[in-house]
Amino acid sequence: MFKRDLELEKNWQFLLQEIDRMLRQKPKDLNGVLFLIGVQELGKGHQLFTKEQKQDLMHIAICKVLSYSGYYTLEGLDKDGWPHWRMIKSLPRFDLLEQEKLLKMHVLEYFEKEFEWTPPHENSIS
Repeated sequence: MFKRDLELEKNWQFLLQEIDRMLRQKPKDLNGVLFLIGVQELGKGHQLFTKEQKQDLMHIAICKVLSYSGYYTLEGLDKDGWPHWRMIKSLPRFDLLEQEKLLKMHVLEYFEKEFEWTPPHENSIS
């Protein structure tokens, strides 16, 4: 594993711990964090969602985090207040592991930009 991969994984684990501390529930995986971002971006608070709505929330989150690298742009909200995104450049062809790394990097960036969260410095990680 490369040093940057180790750093990404340490920062990812730290983020999961922070979410657990704030919400008193640790997301199981990347999909759980994407769901939380989708709910945040929808802006309607905690509610029950259908299976289809949960998939839509994850799509919203993916579009939001990938918008930082110019892959998507927000087109606007529909009549029910759900955001709609448009792909403006194609995603690179990655295997599943690389796709997950890309999303994790952008999720960390999301929390840095939207919530002013900062990962720990390398020398403060045990």
